[in-house]
Amino acid sequence: MKISYLWLKEFADVNVPLDELCETLTQTGLEVEGITKVEEVPGGLAGLVVGQVVECKKHPNADKLKVTRVDIGKSELLDIVCGAPNVAKAQKVIVAPVNTTIHPIVGKPFKIKKMKIRGEQSKGMICAKDEIGLGTDHDGIVILDGHWEVGLPVAGIYKPETDMQIDIGLTPNRGDAASHLGVARDISAFYKTGISVGHAQTFLKTCDDKAIEVSVENHQACPRYCGITIRNIKVGPSPDWLKFRLKVIGIASINNIVDITNYVLHGLGQPLHAFDADEIIGGKVVVKTLKEGDSFYTLDEKERKLGDQDLMICNESEGMCIAGVFGGIKSGVKDHTTNIFLESAYFDPNWIRATAKRHGLNTDASFRYERGTDPEIPMQALKYATKLILENAGG
Repeated sequence: MKISYLWLKEFADVNVPLDELCETLTQTGLEVEGITKVEEVPGGLAGLVVGQVVECKKHPNADKLKVTRVDIGKSELLDIVCGAPNVAKAQKVIVAPVNTTIHPIVGKPFKIKKMKIRGEQSKGMICAKDEIGLGTDHDGIVILDGHWEVGLPVAGIYKPETDMQIDIGLTPNRGDAASHLGVARDISAFYKTGISVGHAQTFLKTCDDKAIEVSVENHQACPRYCGITIRNIKVGPSPDWLKFRLKVIGIASINNIVDITNYVLHGLGQPLHAFDADEIIGGKVVVKTLKEGDSFYTLDEKERKLGDQDLMICNESEGMCIAGVFGGIKSGVKDHTTNIFLESAYFDPNWIRATAKRHGLNTDASFRYERGTDPEIPMQALKYATKLILENAGG
């Protein structure tokens, strides 16, 4: 299990060196198996500085190149050959001087060298976003706001985060520690300090007339089920802070809705599932089992033959999700989804374990449900996720 050092410190009120913290975790039964540095921007923009284009003229031997002279706050101006179509005199730009190592989005890092390009001396590079790890844009160089001081390190503008990934060998009996909050409990107990859990939120109910009804038919397998309908959202990219939090623990960003459910899962330890509300036939969610041998297509586009002990989340006519294990191909959040139903439940570990084993599925959700999640946290997690969705996707 992977934990973010910075994220962990948001829960646990401790300020000790990383090595000591990892030793403490191992002492409490959460053995640290590895530590990895993770940068929001590869290389952390080290060595890059703000420059100002003092001169810009056409290259005498190449139609698509320009010869510039750039001020980076040193005693001498830098002669730099640049192929970007948008470079012009007086611009504030990002400069990689000679001996700076840059980290492009595609390809390996490389060091900037002094060279001649079509007969003209070039002592640096004026950078585009994709050349320094800031994004995929290669339409032209980055043009900075004019107020930035020449010579300023570019890292001071973008402030990319650096975090440490802590890899914990979680034993099967420690399902309580399968989250940042769970790990923080052990740390806080060891150091006898406080713990921050203040994520429960309140919000106004504004769409009761369109709320989706819930019916739990199998209370043994599902003792607690919470849900909320959120309408008029906009599915899109997640904010950078959220992408980086997930990146540190090895999770790729998908979209703002899915990322938020993953964020709450790994933060509080409570699995969530977002359904496209418009795919919920009859406007009703039913928690029940289906007949032995019924077919169900999961998100990986595989057909699963259900057993009569597989708990399902259904609408009025068909299954939508294998409860606590894996979502269905039809009901998940898509790019065009505008209304969602967000689920936060407590499922019996024995039911989830048997289903996951029967179908050969091991997901982040089933991993936690099999070991026993906190039956008191579903509502808190649901409110927190709702707050994040309203802030980052509207609704």
